Amino acid sequence: MKTGHKILATLCGGALFVAGTAQAQTPTTAEFYRGKQIAMLIGYSAGGGYDLYARMVSRYMGKHVPGNPAIVPQNMPGAGSLKVVNYLAQVAPRDGTAIGTFGRSLPLYPLLIGPADFDATKFGYLGSVATDVSLCISWHQSPIQSWKDVVAKEYRAGGEGRGSEPDVFATVLQKVFDTRTKLITGYPGTAEMTLAMQRGEIDGLCGISYSTLQSIHSDWLQSGQVKILVQSATKKHPAIPDVPLITDLMKDPRKSAILDLIVAPQEMARPFAAPPGLPPERLQALRDAFDATMKDPEFLAEMKKSKLDVDPVSGKSIQELVTKLWASPKDVIEAAAAASGAEPTKK
Repeated sequence: MKTGHKILATLCGGALFVAGTAQAQTPTTAEFYRGKQIAMLIGYSAGGGYDLYARMVSRYMGKHVPGNPAIVPQNMPGAGSLKVVNYLAQVAPRDGTAIGTFGRSLPLYPLLIGPADFDATKFGYLGSVATDVSLCISWHQSPIQSWKDVVAKEYRAGGEGRGSEPDVFATVLQKVFDTRTKLITGYPGTAEMTLAMQRGEIDGLCGISYSTLQSIHSDWLQSGQVKILVQSATKKHPAIPDVPLITDLMKDPRKSAILDLIVAPQEMARPFAAPPGLPPERLQALRDAFDATMKDPEFLAEMKKSKLDVDPVSGKSIQELVTKLWASPKDVIEAAAAASGAEPTKK
C-alpha cells in the first residue's frame, strides 16, 4: 500500500473509532433512566384536581418509561402555577428528569397577561389525561345562586394569582360581561378556595373543573350545596346540559372572538409538559409512556374507582393547539389581553 493510502486509512480508521466511542458513550434511553427518579412538579397545593391527576399519573407512568424510573410528585404551588412554568422554563434540568403540570391558561400568559420569561410553544407537551369543563360556582348559602345573580349582584370570586384560570375568568366576567364581580385573590389552590367559600369569605370561584367537583365533592353536587353558575368550555359537559355555556351568553361578534381565544385552552384540560430543549428521543419516550399509561388497565381501574375522567389528549395535539393560539390575530390577542387583566403597558 502506498504511503498516502496508509495515512488515509489510518485517519479514517481513527475517525471511525472516535465516532464509535462517542456513540458508545451516549446511553440509551433505558440506560439513562435506570435507577433514576423523575420529579413530577405540581403547580398547586395538595388536595385539588391537578394534584389528584398528577399523583395518579406518577403512580403508573414510570413503568412505561424505558428503564422504569420512579416518578416522584412534588407540590410547587405559587401564583396560580406560574411558579412551576417558570421553573420548567428556566431552572429544571433539560435531560428528562423533571416534568410538570400547570394551569391550562398559563400557556397564554405571555400573550394575555404580561411579560414572561418563557415561550409556551417551546415546552415538550406530553399530553392531558382528559378534556374538561371549567366552571364558576357558588355556595348554597351565598346570595349568588345563578348566572342571573352574577349579572345583577356582586359576586365575590376567589383567585390564585395573576394569569391563573380563576383570576382570568373572574376578570372576564368583569370586563366582557360588565358584571360587579369582585376578585379576592392569593389562595394557594382549589382546596383553600373551596374552604373559603364554605366559610363565607367568598361567594365562590371560577376555573374549577367539573371533574374536580365530581371526584372530590360529589356530595355537594348531589345535595345541591354547590351551585354551578356557568361553564367555560368549547362545548357543554353532558352531565350539566342546563348550565349555560359562557360563549353562548355573548352575542357581540367581537367579544365572542375574545371569549373563543380565552376559552380555547380548555381543550388541553390539565397539561403535562417537559422543559424546553429535551433530547428528542427522551421527549418521545416520555410521550409514549404517557400514552401507554392512558391505556394501562390498572391505571384505568383506579381512575374509575376515584371518579376521575380519562379522555386523553395527546402531547402532539396540545403542542399544535398552543402553536395555533400563539398565531392568533394581533387585534384579537390585544382585546383578549385587555379582558383578561393584562398589565398596563409602561410608557
